[in-house]
Amino acid sequence: METGLIALGAAIAVALPAVFSALGQGRAAAAAMDATWRQPEAAGDIRTTLLIAMAFMEALTIFGLLIGFLLVGKF
Repeated sequence: METGLIALGAAIAVALPAVFSALGQGRAAAAAMDATWRQPEAAGDIRTTLLIAMAFMEALTIFGLLIGFLLVGKF
């Protein structure tokens, strides 16, 4: 019973950050495209900011994966 709960916790620890990170990345990309459309001359700055934001969002997803691996390693 306990191993099933740990596996469920690991699945949740991986799935939730992945889903919400994907939603956040989609919204950020849409906002960056809108901003580039409104101000094409600032496209370089917008792209740089977008890439930094995407890296931070992806790092949070990787932390969720790490927590999932740590939970699975318990049993």
